[in-house]
Amino acid sequence: MSRAARQAVTAVAVVVLVVAALVLVRAVRSGDDVTSTPADPTTTAADGTSAAQYFLDTYVDADGRVVRRDQGDDTVSEGQAYAMLVAVGSDDEDTFDAVWSWTQAHLLRSQDGLLSWHWSGGEVVDASSASDADLDAARALVLAGQKWGDDSLTRAGVDLGTAILDHETVSTPAGLVLVAGQWATSSSPYWFNPSYVSPAAMQVLYAASGDSRWTSLEAGSNAAVRAATVDGQLTPDWATIDDQGNASPSASPSGAAAVFSYDAARTLVRNAESCSSDDTAITAALAAILGTSGEAYGTYSLDAQPQTSDLSALTAVAQAAGAAVTGDDATAEAKLAEARSIVAQGSTYYGAAWAALGSIMLTTDALGGCPPLADDASSSATTSPTPTPTESATASVSSADA
Repeated sequence: MSRAARQAVTAVAVVVLVVAALVLVRAVRSGDDVTSTPADPTTTAADGTSAAQYFLDTYVDADGRVVRRDQGDDTVSEGQAYAMLVAVGSDDEDTFDAVWSWTQAHLLRSQDGLLSWHWSGGEVVDASSASDADLDAARALVLAGQKWGDDSLTRAGVDLGTAILDHETVSTPAGLVLVAGQWATSSSPYWFNPSYVSPAAMQVLYAASGDSRWTSLEAGSNAAVRAATVDGQLTPDWATIDDQGNASPSASPSGAAAVFSYDAARTLVRNAESCSSDDTAITAALAAILGTSGEAYGTYSLDAQPQTSDLSALTAVAQAAGAAVTGDDATAEAKLAEARSIVAQGSTYYGAAWAALGSIMLTTDALGGCPPLADDASSSATTSPTPTPTESATASVSSADA
């Protein structure tokens, strides 16, 4: 065959491949059934890229709904917020836009700007808000707006944050406290979930908005976390707190026993990524009780005795957080790998989400925190509770007040 003929054949082959790729992309974006293989969570790099892709591929539908496939195919505001954070952390703008669009269309409450927490069977089945989801979503929106240069996303994040401050907090002598949701503000003692408190999110939202209530909320909420944690014991999934800031472990609103489980383990991760050494000290203290090298069980009594033989990817991430803030990077990395392995052995929506989030939060600054496993982490944590708001944030707040 002549050179000209070979070049012609090659050109035709390239055109065919390009057309095929365009057809595949169009099919995926239109929601057609295109068979694909999700990323393998066990091959995740240190920055959590593959774990993030696995979660998004496995649990996010084409329209942006995050589906709890292991829990009846329902959707919760928490999952939408997790996907938004993972999308920002992995620089996936298309997925972020889809997830936020679905969230706005189906969960955004017109009366106060918060999110309904539970959607199933084509409709909202419980319109109550969940403050952890609202806080995570607000953080994700602000970061997305900054990352992709979209002021409307930043404004949406600041607005959602303002709704949190207005409707999901109570006042104590130590400052504002983030309670479980708008439904939990009616009378003292208030329902308080220590793992809902995200200092890094509060720091991001203060910097974006300039609203000083965020500094009060961080101080008051972490005082409540400490108050709810009995000396020598683990933080409970749930607690109650009164107007004077007195807190104590409690059964959950549904009546489940006071334990350290799939809620409370998040407390270690959320405080580990904070830019305040006061917050990372909470993680270090809890890690000393939980341990960082043993099995990662799903449920413990408050005195750290395992209550199940089931393994939890989140607990492994919590152990990684504890190891990271105490300078044991090798154990921290091993525990992040263990979390991914647990997901690979039996994937759940929640485990996959935290395997992804844990890697992003602890090893990268993509979500605005001070990750303890980042290269410059040794100098990132300070005693300052929050960063100074930017000039653009101050202007944004002023225009909103006007």
